[in-house]
Amino acid sequence: MYTAKTSIKGQIVIPKPLRDQLGIKPGTTVELIPEQGHLQLRALPDDPITAIRGSLKGGPSLAKQLMSEHREDVRRARRRA
Repeated sequence: MYTAKTSIKGQIVIPKPLRDQLGIKPGTTVELIPEQGHLQLRALPDDPITAIRGSLKGGPSLAKQLMSEHREDVRRARRRA
């Protein structure tokens, strides 16, 4: 746990270990959320679209799977006809 004092202007310094852990660098935008007597601080990504881009990569292609299943259904239907 860390503590910080506010300056006359209401500023606080986030301790370096926390900045490093959370990836907070100069210019990082943070969200301040007041909650029942305490303040929650959350670092926001520089560009939310870039931050999530690629997060779903690596899995099988649903389109390819659906096309494969459709081809198999067509083959079965032709065999029965």
